[in-house]
Parts: sequence; C-alpha cells; structure tokens
Amino acid sequence: MDHKNVTIRRLVLYVGGLFLLTLGVSLSIQAGLGVSPVSSLAYALVLTSGLSIGITTVLANILFIVVQIILNKRIDIKDLILQLLISVVFGFFMDSTLFLVQLLPPPESIVLRCVYLIISLFVVSAALIGYFTAKLPLMPYDALTYVISERFKIKFSKAKIMSDLLNVIISAAIGLVFIQSFGSIGIGTIVAAYFIGRILGWMISRYQKALQQWVYQNE
Repeated sequence: MDHKNVTIRRLVLYVGGLFLLTLGVSLSIQAGLGVSPVSSLAYALVLTSGLSIGITTVLANILFIVVQIILNKRIDIKDLILQLLISVVFGFFMDSTLFLVQLLPPPESIVLRCVYLIISLFVVSAALIGYFTAKLPLMPYDALTYVISERFKIKFSKAKIMSDLLNVIISAAIGLVFIQSFGSIGIGTIVAAYFIGRILGWMISRYQKALQQWVYQNE
C-alpha cells in the first residue's frame, strides 16, 4: 500500500479545495449581492473595519475557535494550533483570490452580477467536494458546527442551519450598527444558503466516487 502517494493526493484535494473555496467566496464578493453565510462575518468586518478580507477571515476563525473552547469546556492545544494554521492559509488564499477576481471586468449590470454569483455557487460546491473527500482536519467554522451538534445532541444538518443563521444575524447586526446597512447580507446570501447544498449533492453523486478512486487507487 502506497500511503505516501495517498497522503499527497489527499493534500492536493484539501489545499485545492481551500483555494477554490476562497475563489468562490471572492466571486460572490465581487458580485455584490451578498456573500454565503460562512463568509458573512469576515466580510462584515471588512466593511466596518477597512481590514483586508484575509485578516478578517483569520479573526473570524479565531472567534469560532474560542466558541468551540467555551462549548467544549476544554482546550486541545494540538487541535488549536492546527485550526489556527488552516485559518492563516485560508486567509492568505482569500486575499490572493480576491486580488485575482478584481482583475476581471467589474460586474456593472445586474445580469453580470448574477453570472458572477451563479459561477461562485458552482466553484464553492466543487471546492467542498475536494475539501470533504480529502478527510483532513476541518476549518474552524465546520469544526464549530460539529461541536454544536455534539454539545446540544442535535443532528449535524440542524447544527449547520443554527451556525449559518447565527452567523448571518451577527453579521447583519454588525452592518446595521456600524454602517447602517445589512452589509455582507443580501439576496446572494439566501441564494447561497439554499443552492450550495443542492449543487453539492448533485456533484457528489456524479464526481465524488471518481475522486475517491483517484485518491485511494494504490492503497
């Protein structure tokens, strides 16, 4: 069994998934119709603080880690360091992909903005296939969802809805208090919350088996 090659392929899927995920988020930011719930807090901090999306992404993830610690009532130093490292990498990717996306023609019409949003949904869904298929450590937001599920003895799907809803409410509140608008929350947020799961399910049924075979082909 070639465990080394399997590990390399898992890392490729994982890092590639993280990069595509930030690309999808950046496209939704460029669309200007509201970002997905998972990114809403980070972008709300961008709009109210003037910091880069990379920095606010790291800050938001640190907050998610702190909430995990509070709910678990314990600190796993190894897990904490790993989640912080992933957050920094994800933040770097966010700044990089947003820079790249901003080189594209700005979406001045509502039609082009919708095109950017639709593309972002498929890019995010494709990213999540790689991210989950790799079966490597979760990002803080996803890890928090699992903690909520275990702490309150509820299904992961319900915990996901709770996490997304709470994130959106906090993001909207930050926008209303500091810039008197919903800021990062818009029709695109609702569209993302509704369609990403469905697009992901369709992609998983068609492509995940092939990805798994590629990853574990020599094992």
